[in-house]
Amino acid sequence: MQKDKFLYIVINIGLPSGNFFHNGKYTKILNKWAENVNICLQNEGLKDFLPDFGLLLRLRDMDGNLDFKKMLQIAAGSDLPVLITGESGTGKEVAARELHALGIRGDKPFVAVNCGAISAGIAESLFCGHVRGAFTGANREQHGFVRAANGGTLFLDEVAELPPEIQKTLLRTLQEKTVMPVGSQKEIRVNFRLICATHRDLPTLIERGFFRQDLYFRLAALPIKIPPLRERDDLRNIAKSLWRGQEPLSEHNFSILQNYSWPGNIRQLKNVLERYALFKKHGYRLEFLLKSEFEQCNFSLKEPPPPQYKLDANKISEEIRDCNGNKSHAAKKLGISRGSLYYRLGKKHSKPNSPCK
Repeated sequence: MQKDKFLYIVINIGLPSGNFFHNGKYTKILNKWAENVNICLQNEGLKDFLPDFGLLLRLRDMDGNLDFKKMLQIAAGSDLPVLITGESGTGKEVAARELHALGIRGDKPFVAVNCGAISAGIAESLFCGHVRGAFTGANREQHGFVRAANGGTLFLDEVAELPPEIQKTLLRTLQEKTVMPVGSQKEIRVNFRLICATHRDLPTLIERGFFRQDLYFRLAALPIKIPPLRERDDLRNIAKSLWRGQEPLSEHNFSILQNYSWPGNIRQLKNVLERYALFKKHGYRLEFLLKSEFEQCNFSLKEPPPPQYKLDANKISEEIRDCNGNKSHAAKKLGISRGSLYYRLGKKHSKPNSPCK
């Protein structure tokens, strides 16, 4: 069991950090996460969900700077949940579709969901589906995203934006491999591969109480980080694949393109090349278009604000009930400190007629 716990920590911490096995500064991080992982391992069903340790050991023994494309090829040969991270525009959805196409589920459905566009009020119905008559307007049965992906792959883009209610629902679905449609009392077995993507820093969101720590462990069985375009050495090949002009790009064009930092990454490069293909026949030079492009986007790259939801006292009280009154266990499952839990409950207790008094 100790070995299993260590390997589980490695896949969640070691791989994203690069030279984890060769850098002593991660010792404190390892100790901090070990306690949290131990809690998760005690949750019902988690032992059966532990990753393919043979795969993890092969990844561990490779170079710390393993190319993410090689990581994708390795991941395609397994059925582990994958968490793809990287800045906006780096091609996370393209990578997810490639993972699906190369995997054993390639001929099955690929269901892509933009979590940032989901309203909290209808999230459960969208994910789990509903039966006819479950609520006003439910004139026919809907399968929902999870059952639509049955046998194939469910891709959750911008997974950090999931409302807290559906985070808990998704966690249960992953644990039990079942889904219960809204308005039904019957659980339905499901079998799908989960791939998630986000440009946010999930550990920070966990620390601030915006994302469940136990759900993170479920999603990040195999984390893959796609580097920004400015850190990649294959810009030339990417530009060639994106170019749709009648004549090929010149060496001078490639040299110019490599002089820019591309804050919008591949998406921005694609836009510029499409614009250049259109204007080139009218005598416009690439230098002119690039100057115009980067004058307009001279903004700084900042982490966007957290999702517009919080773990309120009602959600915390519900989690405490699920943990049979154990506040320490509830705090760890929610990914917040025990002090933060008491503080949030205290704010609710200070209100008149609070049911938690």
